Amino acid sequence: MRVTLYSDGSARGNPDGPGGFGTILHYVNPQGKVYERELSAGYKKTTNNRMELMGVITGLEALTKPCDVDVISDSKYVTDAFNQNWIDTWLRKNWKTAGNKPVKNMDLWQRLLAAMEPHHVTFHWVKGHAGHPENERCDKLATTAADGDGLLDDILHEMV
Repeated sequence: MRVTLYSDGSARGNPDGPGGFGTILHYVNPQGKVYERELSAGYKKTTNNRMELMGVITGLEALTKPCDVDVISDSKYVTDAFNQNWIDTWLRKNWKTAGNKPVKNMDLWQRLLAAMEPHHVTFHWVKGHAGHPENERCDKLATTAADGDGLLDDILHEMV
């Protein structure tokens, strides 16, 4: 089963302002029927990078069986971690960067790796705010969530 996961994150007053993510899961069955599911949530105090990660994590965690997943994101932070093999360095160095500093957002990187486990995931970068319909929709979902009511606590971020 091949799924395309579009994702975007947003934070107002980055860092430590309200933020949100928006995700679209897109699947076409063998008969050509299109299925889409939108996911979003907002947080009280967070960062843009945390919301970029949460969008991908939430999308992957919503999948109920192993899939081939194409992740489409405008976040170089997320896509380059895999496409430039940063994640391999971080794991090899026990969650330290090439400069020997602790990796930021380690809690979410670990959660993302766990969410990826049953799937075959490929990351693709797209330029943000460039008219890509699904990326624009994810941006709208993310900013609407960030500006909404009932914002969640990003507890681990707030502890740092």
